[in-house]
Order: sequence, then structure tokens, then C-alpha cells
Amino acid sequence: MAQILVVDDEVGIRELLSEILADEGHQVMLAESAGDARRLRERARPDLVLLDIWMPDADGITLLKEWAASGQLTMPVVMMSGHATIETAVEATRIGALDFLEKPIALQRLLATVKRALRNPEAAAAPQLSIAALGRAPALAEVKKRLAQLGGSGAPLLLRGERGMRAELFARLLAAPNAPFIGGAELLSQPPSELLAKAAGGILFIADLSRLGHAEQRNLEFLLPRAEKQRVRLVSFSPLDLRTLAEKADFNPELGARLGELTLKLPPVREFAEDVPDLASLMLAQLVEARACPPRRFAIAALNALRHHGWPGNLTELESVVKDLALSTLEEEVQLHDVERALAARAVPGMLPEVAFDRPYREAREAFERVYFENLLARENGSMSRVAERSGLERTHLYRKLKALGLPVGRREET
Repeated sequence: MAQILVVDDEVGIRELLSEILADEGHQVMLAESAGDARRLRERARPDLVLLDIWMPDADGITLLKEWAASGQLTMPVVMMSGHATIETAVEATRIGALDFLEKPIALQRLLATVKRALRNPEAAAAPQLSIAALGRAPALAEVKKRLAQLGGSGAPLLLRGERGMRAELFARLLAAPNAPFIGGAELLSQPPSELLAKAAGGILFIADLSRLGHAEQRNLEFLLPRAEKQRVRLVSFSPLDLRTLAEKADFNPELGARLGELTLKLPPVREFAEDVPDLASLMLAQLVEARACPPRRFAIAALNALRHHGWPGNLTELESVVKDLALSTLEEEVQLHDVERALAARAVPGMLPEVAFDRPYREAREAFERVYFENLLARENGSMSRVAERSGLERTHLYRKLKALGLPVGRREET
């Protein structure tokens, strides 16, 4: 017996489908609008959703997109409509719908589709973390636009940025729907012919060039000219620029130049702080969906605290903190004090950032100032009045300084 959610604004169709499915031994939940469906989906995890496209409050395609973006598309969804076009059906399939039923729905077609959907293990797999629906901050919105612009090219692409950026999340934006995306720590230990066959028509992602040994570099050099013939695009990431990569990581400079034919700089998390609340909520929702923790949600104050933290460890650090909160918070709602506790546990009292003696004075000073104000903002929970008081800076000067350093401006109200 499966639990099936039927979403349709027509009471006759809801009752008919409910009766048919109940006779087959299934447990049926009914929703007459997208709003009802959202609430039911938050409380339960249906094994299958039959979703009408045309509804009065929000259409089924919009709801499907919401579930996909929030990590809640962990069940097969079959769309239903009596007026949909082929384009609509194709779009629904691209977003993640398993199938499409045209109204009036024939009984045998309904039962066959439901049976097939419930046997589809891939449709029930939890989706991976995605930044596709994010982009409140200009820095993140811009890099997504640039990736979209570069998506049509088959040339190798080098992503540059700080460690902990989870560069594969950005690389996945280049992959066409349902195209392969091949990555992993042991990637280059596989036979090149098998690797190219797996990645044909998709992306081959190298997670960190600075960690590749000589043998792995030789394999990558062998793969590079053959990738285009297999319609495979090589995308790689490096926390070091190409010159430093060659000097300090002993990376083949000629290979680096070929991999960096196109190069795109990824912004650190502190430069898209506006998106941190959405990212954290998405990470938490995925842990809940995977049943890795009890039902959890963030309080607004907790999300604000996460937004104002400096995140020197970038997305890897954010993911670690969210997992900590998901497992250790005592109540269903994660509160401000929970976030403060988790961040404080990771702080090293009195520890200064590594002095970058090989950098120009201005860059070294800016690096210190950034860490200094990141810590102040985190300790004072984004309160600008308290940060100004502790730093000894006048408020207007403080705002200018934070903006120049690319740090988020904290709360302006007095606390």
C-alpha cells in the first residue's frame, strides 16, 4: 500500500481518483489547491503525487518547481491536465515530473502509470543540493549569468575560488537536463575510455587541481584532446591561480593553461550573504527529507545570524553548521541561541589568521581587516551599533569599510 497525494481543484476528479486508488489498496490524501498541497507535503512524505497543472491559486508547474528547488521533490510526480500543450508536458518532465496524464483519464492508463511510478526507485531519490533557484545577491546572480553564457561552449572551463566553495554546485549549472555529470575523488584512476563513455554528452568535473599527483595529471592530459570527440566538457576547480598552482603544487603549467582556456572566478560566500538563509534552509530541508534528523525549521533570528557570519570555510562550513544544528537542536525550530552555540563551538579564541608574508601590504592588511570584522559581526550577531562600539569606528565609516571589504552590512537598528 502506498500513500498517494491527489492535487486537483475539481472535486469530482478528486473523489473519482480517490475511490479508484483506495480500491487498489492505497492510502489517499486530497488537496484542492497548491497551498493545500504544500501544507500536506510539509507534514507527510507521499510515495506519489498526482498533480493537476491548472489550479486557481498557483499552477502545478510552479508547485513542481518549488518542490524541486527546496529539495522536496523526493517522490515521483505525475502531472494531469485536459488542456496542456506538448511544450507544457516537456517542461514538466524537464523539471522532474515522471509522466503526464491527459484528462479525461482512462482507468487502465491511470493504474498502469501509478504502478510504474511506484516502482521507479530513481524518482524517490533525494535530489542533490542545487543553487539553481538562488541568486538574491548580485554576486551570485552575476556568476550564474556568466555560467549560462558559457554553457553553450565545449571548451574546458576552470573555476577559481576559495577552498570550501563546493565548486561542483556551480559546475552542475552547465550540465543539460538529464545529461551525465561525472566527478569524484577517484575520478582519474578510472580507465580513460570508460570515463569518457560515462560522461558522453555531459560534464567531467575535476574537484581540485592542486591535489592531483603526476600520474593523475598525465591521465588528465591524455583525456583532454579526446573529450571533445565524445562531447564531454572538462570543468575543473582550483583554489590557486595557475602560476601558484605550478610553483607550489607542482602542476604541469602547459596542462593548466589548456584547462584554463576559459576561467571564471567564484565569489566567496561572504559576497552572497543574502542567499545564505535560503541555502541553509535548503540544506536543512534535505536532511529532513533524507530522515537524517527529526523535522526542523529555522527561526528568522537564526537565519539572520547565519547570514551575518563571515563563513571563512564557505559552503563546506555552512553545510557542517547546518548538519550540527539539525542533529543537536532540542526543539523543532532552530533558534538564535542554537546558532550562536554552534558557531562558538567552532571558533578558536584568540587565533589570528595566517600572516600572508608573500602578499603585498595592501592585500595582507585587507585580509586581516576582513577576518577582524567577520569575527566582530559574528560575535555581535550583526548589530552595527555594537560592532561600531567595539571597533571604535564611527557608524558611517564602518558601513564604508564593510562595503569595501565585501562584507554584509549588519542590522542597523539599535540593540
